[in-house]
Amino acid sequence: MPLLEIKDLHTYFYTDAGKVKAVNGVSFSLERGKVLGIVGESGSGKSVTAYSIMQILEGNGEIVSGSIKLDGQELVGAGEEVMKKVRGNRISMIFQDPMTSLNPTYTIGKQLMEAIMLHTNRSKKEAYDRAVEMLRLVNVNEPLKRMKQYPFELSGGMRQRVMIAMALACEPDILIADEPTTALDVTIQAQILELMKSLQEELGMVIILITHDLGVVAQMCDEVIVMYAGSICEQGTVDEIFYNPCHEYTKGLLRSIPTTSDVEKLMPIPGTPIDLLNMPKGCPFAPRCENAMKICIKQPAETIKINDNHTAACWMNVKKGIDEGKIVFDNDMEGGDLQ
Repeated sequence: MPLLEIKDLHTYFYTDAGKVKAVNGVSFSLERGKVLGIVGESGSGKSVTAYSIMQILEGNGEIVSGSIKLDGQELVGAGEEVMKKVRGNRISMIFQDPMTSLNPTYTIGKQLMEAIMLHTNRSKKEAYDRAVEMLRLVNVNEPLKRMKQYPFELSGGMRQRVMIAMALACEPDILIADEPTTALDVTIQAQILELMKSLQEELGMVIILITHDLGVVAQMCDEVIVMYAGSICEQGTVDEIFYNPCHEYTKGLLRSIPTTSDVEKLMPIPGTPIDLLNMPKGCPFAPRCENAMKICIKQPAETIKINDNHTAACWMNVKKGIDEGKIVFDNDMEGGDLQ
């Protein structure tokens, strides 16, 4: 049984302008010890998927349908009392900005101890010792001194380490890291990623890494999900995604990575991300896709199995399969649609 299993998850936000389908049919599963990367542009549904798992959506947000199972236990509709036991104990999250995630009016020690005492049966003294132990674990120098300091007295990298310490204090099964290295310099970023990887291997937990940085994904992850307009457009192992991309959006993301070569030009994806209030009838990426065909405008592509470790939802794969004789032409499809 997978540790985490998500099936056909739909999360919507209700606004004055209309219904925003932020997550639209997301499905994936994770086994223990794996690191999953979720990539995509801003607004693709990465963070909302994480918030749905934790069930910490804004007041106008709602999980409309779907299933989220943790070790076989259904979390959708389980109630707040169940989720209070899950958050922190079973699933923890590192948020994007450690400065705004930490309370500026409380010391680092008080905030760490509060999280530990809330989710465990430790006494105040035991919680203090555990907090100091966690600061040492994440390589915070002078942990006894840091316990008495406030967030604004620490550097960005140090605050991020405190957030990691807080997330790991109760030894969760799953750690969700939402842009954990945002606004950090390259040296600190490398240290934070190395720390997360070593802790993951030591504790055997699952990490869900949400990021824009494909370089980080290549370094950290076992599997990758590429999201666009609230849906998964491609999913596979790191090697499959990087060396055999099968969705035009994924190819565009890979072309957007800066290289050291003077010959290769940086090729940004044209246009802007789709308006989730006005979703197109067909493939949501079609308006920005240079290889879009008539069928792409008419209807979204179904997810096709490329191999045992790779799936993608792109009509180009259907066209390739028909050209190679691997897929039988659908009589309901007009002949000019795949052009």
